[in-house]
Amino acid sequence: MAGVMLKFLLRRLRVAVPTLFVIVTASFFLVRLAPGGPFDQEQALPPEILANLQRAYGLDRPLWVQYGRYLEGLAHGDFGPSFRYKDFTVTELIAQGFPVSAELGLLALAVALACGVPLGILAALARRPLLDRGLMLCAALGLAVPAFVLLPLLGLVFGVHWRWLPVAGWEPGSPRFLVLPVFALALAPFAYVARLTRGGMREALASDYVRTAHAKGLPLSAVVWRHALRPALLPVASYLPPAVASIMTGSLVVESIAGLPGIGRYLVQGALNRDYTLVMGMVIVYSAILVLMGLLVDLLYLWLDPRIALERA
Repeated sequence: MAGVMLKFLLRRLRVAVPTLFVIVTASFFLVRLAPGGPFDQEQALPPEILANLQRAYGLDRPLWVQYGRYLEGLAHGDFGPSFRYKDFTVTELIAQGFPVSAELGLLALAVALACGVPLGILAALARRPLLDRGLMLCAALGLAVPAFVLLPLLGLVFGVHWRWLPVAGWEPGSPRFLVLPVFALALAPFAYVARLTRGGMREALASDYVRTAHAKGLPLSAVVWRHALRPALLPVASYLPPAVASIMTGSLVVESIAGLPGIGRYLVQGALNRDYTLVMGMVIVYSAILVLMGLLVDLLYLWLDPRIALERA
């Protein structure tokens, strides 16, 4: 089994590495084709000062030379200096903000799975149509409200009116500042997970081998946990990369609204300020997370149903 898993990972890595290279290349040239530059201001700089800044950061070189130098630095783990945060490198900014963003995203994904999977199973097993429809209605409401709308509403109710939780800000080691942002980010993935689990569980319960298990007299709990749960979670496993992408894109706005010092706000500010290296560093980090999530999902498939995973390999 270990040999099969290793071979499976190597096949995936042969696709993941070129994918990251294409993303880096496309992002490098696209970000420089955008109008404006990192030193554009409301009041234009004198030409000699602008020329000195461009020379100091290597922006006076031909574009292909800049690209080669960036790849060389990237190979050594150097994302380059930030053009706007002059006292920090991009690597230092990522190191400061990534723990907060990672904690926010992992908690949101954990809440979505911990609540969505049981709700989907309960809806699939519900004998009363009203209960099933009520549970799915709750899930549908989660899809209708985006995170950037939900978070201010939650802050208004729980922060301003009831004063239970802080509306914005950050205090290391205090989970109270993450409750509202986590809930706002987790709501949409939770709704998808609940619906996918419900559909997968109903399909699994209707399969021949589950009916055979029922015919043998096994209790419903044993049938669900031993026979139906794994195939029922296959749609949820397929949704995990889009869920991570949804949480990461949502965190760009949520971190700005909640005042969290994560990397999401650096990407937004870097794009507004045309901070080439900062935007590139954030894009690479987000892309690497999505590629890594794809590899983890493939391993999850290998555990849930090795036949499907090997067919996909």
